[in-house]
Amino acid sequence: MKRFQLSLLAALSFSAVATVALTGPCDGAEFTSDVAPPPARVERFEPRDGYIWAQGHWEWSGRSYKWVSGTYLMERRSFHWVPDQWEQEGSRWRYAAGHWEH
Repeated sequence: MKRFQLSLLAALSFSAVATVALTGPCDGAEFTSDVAPPPARVERFEPRDGYIWAQGHWEWSGRSYKWVSGTYLMERRSFHWVPDQWEQEGSRWRYAAGHWEH
């Protein structure tokens, strides 16, 4: 029984890691703010075979913005990465997390 539980735990752990690697950072996250986000920071990165660069972005904590650095994501064939973005809607700002599109 203990061996089964360990196998199940290992499978679930791998599944969680694989999901994060495929979806990217903050997938599905959404924030709104009355304050416009600061300009994006310039990040330097080296191209890597089999990976794309997901540019960093500002996240709203409810009181202030916090910079989240960019990261490499494993490339997904026949998909393209839509970067994180802040969009103005009237007097408010809405954050849409980066995600893969087919």
